[in-house]
Amino acid sequence: MTTAEADSSPAGRVPAPPPGPGVQPPFVAPPTDGRRQRRWIAFGIAAGLALVCCVGGLIGLGGLAVLGTQVILNDAKNVVTEYLTAIQDGEYDRAYELVCARQRAETTAEEFAESFAREKAIESFDVGEPDAQNVVTVPATLHYVDGSDRQVRFRLDQDSSTGEFRVCGLDG
Repeated sequence: MTTAEADSSPAGRVPAPPPGPGVQPPFVAPPTDGRRQRRWIAFGIAAGLALVCCVGGLIGLGGLAVLGTQVILNDAKNVVTEYLTAIQDGEYDRAYELVCARQRAETTAEEFAESFAREKAIESFDVGEPDAQNVVTVPATLHYVDGSDRQVRFRLDQDSSTGEFRVCGLDG
């Protein structure tokens, strides 16, 4: 077979371009209606919302930790204030209830009351900010009726059944 014969056979022919302007090609590309752009916008919005939720969660956890620490320190300060108020008012039974179980095992309520009856009377007191490093301690300045002052640090323990703080002696 010669080349002229091969070109004239139907399998070897290449179709001629369509004549004239405005002729439609045999198939048209599908129209783009913005689906890709909408997907990327949706993805961006979802990623932004996820980021906001994660950052909000971290801020919430940080706030919870700070708030929890502040609650512990306030509870410690309140227990020492209540304890010293009871002693100042001579209500030793109420003060004895605020003493930790270990101290109550070593001292009876009567011995506790007698120990304060022998000391100078407290006219007023100032409770400082608690320190919660290893053991919770609360500083206080006791002002006695004779005009003298005394700096003390109360050591606190947490009651395992109630979670409340109890005064468990003086530190140092």
